[in-house]
Amino acid sequence: MPLRDDDLARLSRCVELAREALVNGDEPFGSILVDAEGRTRFEDRNRVKDGDHTRHPEFAIARWAVANLSPAQRAQATVYTSGEHCPMCAAAHAWVGLDRIVYATSSAQLSDWLQEWGAPPPPVAPLPINTVAPRVTVEGPAAEFAETMKALYEAKYRP
Repeated sequence: MPLRDDDLARLSRCVELAREALVNGDEPFGSILVDAEGRTRFEDRNRVKDGDHTRHPEFAIARWAVANLSPAQRAQATVYTSGEHCPMCAAAHAWVGLDRIVYATSSAQLSDWLQEWGAPPPPVAPLPINTVAPRVTVEGPAAEFAETMKALYEAKYRP
């Protein structure tokens, strides 16, 4: 199912956040949380450069959502992200009751690109979101962002 224009606009913001992360020496990932009325409630980018590899924006969204949204609001919210959730973030997403995830590039795409560049794989298996969180609604990847995200990843990960 093709993504809507508003989905693509929100993914574009995630890509901007990923670029911001890269410029700041971090891994290029960015995410936003949008409520049922279409308002962006929270946004963040990767902040792992200092060694805490749990500081993913998707994990920050899960924590923020628990502190600021009711269970019903979380179930109606959408998380947009530049890259498909890792298993840690997918689990956090499911545990706090967020539902829809829309991503620009998949873990499989990133894995393929890392292999193409001869870069080491991540320390955690790149599982699809629904393998970890089978009841979460997932949409992506968005072909419109593949080349842009590939370039951001390449700038960070290519040896």
